Amino acid sequence: MEVWPKISVVIPVLNEEKCIAATIGYLLRQDYPRDKMEILVANGSSTDKTAEIVSSIAAEDSRVRLLDNPGNFSSSGRNIGIEYASGEIITFVDGHTYIADDQLIKNTALLMNEKGVSVLSRPQFLDTPDNDSFQQAVSLARKSIIGHGLDSTIYITEDKYVDPSSSGASYRKEVFDKIGRYDERMDAAEDVELNFRAARGGYKSFTSMKLAVFYYPRDSVRGLFRQMRRYGTGRFRLARKHPGSLSIGTLVPVFITFGIPLLGILSLFFEALRLPFYLTAGLYIFAVLLWSLIISVKNGIRHLSVLPVIYLTIYGGLGYGFVREMVFRLFRKKQ
Repeated sequence: MEVWPKISVVIPVLNEEKCIAATIGYLLRQDYPRDKMEILVANGSSTDKTAEIVSSIAAEDSRVRLLDNPGNFSSSGRNIGIEYASGEIITFVDGHTYIADDQLIKNTALLMNEKGVSVLSRPQFLDTPDNDSFQQAVSLARKSIIGHGLDSTIYITEDKYVDPSSSGASYRKEVFDKIGRYDERMDAAEDVELNFRAARGGYKSFTSMKLAVFYYPRDSVRGLFRQMRRYGTGRFRLARKHPGSLSIGTLVPVFITFGIPLLGILSLFFEALRLPFYLTAGLYIFAVLLWSLIISVKNGIRHLSVLPVIYLTIYGGLGYGFVREMVFRLFRKKQ
């Protein structure tokens, strides 16, 4: 490539002192012209040393800039990054990202040019080299066929053109002029919402393992549940704004979390509902145990004891977040 485009990397953060230095380090070591890359860290009201760490790095490398994100949400942080970005291409990464090589930024520029697209998607795995045993199990569960949305493309390993909805991450700057920026009312799934608009606006995307990044999974059941609850909340807000985005994959956790228990309660009073309850509950339990066994046989039997709990946490968090937000909205509407 004779002329490399300038690329702005935007990192929205909130209390990321454990990982932010490493994440920025991976980016600063990228094999890309120094004057053609900038790193914009949009910091919410962090109560840890995130701002101090970024400021220290910025003082030593002019490519790094610390921005204030008073809105705190990732959506507002992304918009602040877009506002200050001087690059032709804007790519987003989280503050807790592991990047395996020094070719991510270069491959972003090359693929966007070679494939003739204005949006690039990317695989976003959870298997970092620093994962403990629980995090390894979370990673294995999330990328299994029953551990993420049926229409998601964030765990595919083949290079192909895709709908950008679930995994768009890099954009030519003019895309935001055409479809707008991130919805700052959303504190989860804001990227999916913007990518839904991109797909609806006719943008196609390309994904490749050359663009893969790795996020650190939550290291406890409580942390995983809170993350999934946020995702569930975001999914309801997305469906409320764009009814066409609602899919069977989104509703499956809701049915597992609330539908099956409700069927069980009603079956105590209506005999006709007993068979549907036994079938759906049995199918769910069978699927979870089967995939837990398959994963454990392939990756270590130690995972067998925790995988069913992880699956329950994933479904429970997504379903609870979705329904809680739905009830909250209905209650507010009646007031």
